[in-house]
Amino acid sequence: MMSWKFSTAAAVAFVLAASAASAETIKIGFNTPQTGFAAADGKSALTGAQIAVDTVNAAGGVNGKKLELVVYDDQAKPKFAVPIATKLIQQDKVALGISGSYSAPTRASAGVYQNAKVPYISAYAVHPDVTRAGNYVFRTGILGSVQGKAAAKLIGDTLGKKRVVITIMKNDYGKSLAAGFRSVMADYGIQVIKEYQYSLRDRQFGPIVSSIKADNPDAIFDTGYWFVAAPFVSQLRSGGVKAVVVGQEGYDGVKFIEIAKKAAEGVIIVTALDRDSKEPEVRDFMTEFEKRTGYGADMVGASGHAAVMVAAAALKKAGSTDRVAIREALASIEVKAITGVLSFNVLGEVQKGLKVQEVRNGRWRYHSKIVDAKLLTPPEK
Repeated sequence: MMSWKFSTAAAVAFVLAASAASAETIKIGFNTPQTGFAAADGKSALTGAQIAVDTVNAAGGVNGKKLELVVYDDQAKPKFAVPIATKLIQQDKVALGISGSYSAPTRASAGVYQNAKVPYISAYAVHPDVTRAGNYVFRTGILGSVQGKAAAKLIGDTLGKKRVVITIMKNDYGKSLAAGFRSVMADYGIQVIKEYQYSLRDRQFGPIVSSIKADNPDAIFDTGYWFVAAPFVSQLRSGGVKAVVVGQEGYDGVKFIEIAKKAAEGVIIVTALDRDSKEPEVRDFMTEFEKRTGYGADMVGASGHAAVMVAAAALKKAGSTDRVAIREALASIEVKAITGVLSFNVLGEVQKGLKVQEVRNGRWRYHSKIVDAKLLTPPEK
């Protein structure tokens, strides 16, 4: 009997010690693909987020406590994202959550967080319905439709190209980019002479390339991710298509250049990471990211970093882990992140300028910037 009492006391002490240790950290949920087709982006997003956590903790943490990322692999699939969101909220008791994943799982998770009244930040998922889940959902990345509008200005205004082909990846990301482009293309005198669609799994583009060559456009606006875009651009060039290729954040990483090789030269993208930035925070991030991963910084990694820094600023302003207070803080803060100065409108959408990067001599380099406030204003409902 005495032995039973001792064991029970020991167990209680262990639980209390674990609870005390847990109380010393502020938990932030983080869903991201660590396996499956999007694992490379998941690795970048998590690396960027962890760099931010380490930076905040090295400076003393937030409100006297260290930040702790609670990470689960959603494989970029909604069927995994929903139970993960539920577990983070109910079991892990996170103060808030961050999506380091694609649009489909982020949209699915957003409803769970909203229903539980727990703040949720989308780092780079771009579908407009993410923030429409409700007032507890925010986005630190640029909305897909806004990126599409910026690409139209870049092509029609900055580059002066008018006859354009759009190639559309058949998912939330590709469709939202194309919709944004179409919505303003007339303002820049652009004529879309043809549209083509392809799937996330496609790697052979012979028929599309042949047709585009016959179209003879001035420019191609492509809405794909880097692992689809690299073979697509390679086949465009080997097929004799010389039109300038304009992409977006989905292209933004060294892996696109590594796969496309010489075909990547001259490709231009709208994004939020400027590799030629002189800002110390950006330079430090890029150095640390490459040290940890063995490859150059990309937009997904920068987005994970920015989302955590926004979360930390909101926690600091809230002064507690009260979820209502954190939501109120998110709605009213302005944070200087490595992807720009971030603040949110009433829908939880961020408004910031965009950078334009170009592949020159095998590296992403500064091309120009887009600061048109009217063009880049996100929707409010």
